[in-house]
Amino acid sequence: MKKQSAGILPYKLVKGKPFFFIGHPGGPYYRNKDVGFWSIVKGEMDEGEEPLPAAIREFKEETGVDITGAFIPLTSVKQKSGKLVHVWAIEQDFATDNIKSNTFTLEWPPRSGKMVEFPEMDKLEWFDQATTLLKLIPGQIPFVHELLAYIKANH
Repeated sequence: MKKQSAGILPYKLVKGKPFFFIGHPGGPYYRNKDVGFWSIVKGEMDEGEEPLPAAIREFKEETGVDITGAFIPLTSVKQKSGKLVHVWAIEQDFATDNIKSNTFTLEWPPRSGKMVEFPEMDKLEWFDQATTLLKLIPGQIPFVHELLAYIKANH
């Protein structure tokens, strides 16, 4: 079975304008990459794990935030790699000053024998619609468009 990921896309309305919470991947490969490299907070599902609990678990691991409330299922999207990504949106507002991502260990520089810890997400921020669409990985943009249609119909 192909790998699957699950994630949460929080949004908030500020004076009627939508803002979205997304993250920048940590580690040396993404250090100088910005436009088109940010991501919905998500991660791989464990074998046999249901998508929504996996999304909530991943959000907690990568932000330290316990997220609860009325989750809005968005249409799953198959990425170029073949991975199926499941995303839920939720209307929430929370401060970003105490957010801390979990870490991973990588040999860096390559073949140096030196193991270095990096945060899974080195930046997590709220962005307006235009900035979100600019910064987000192209394969995840359909989630934002679907959520924008939902917001328009329900707010």
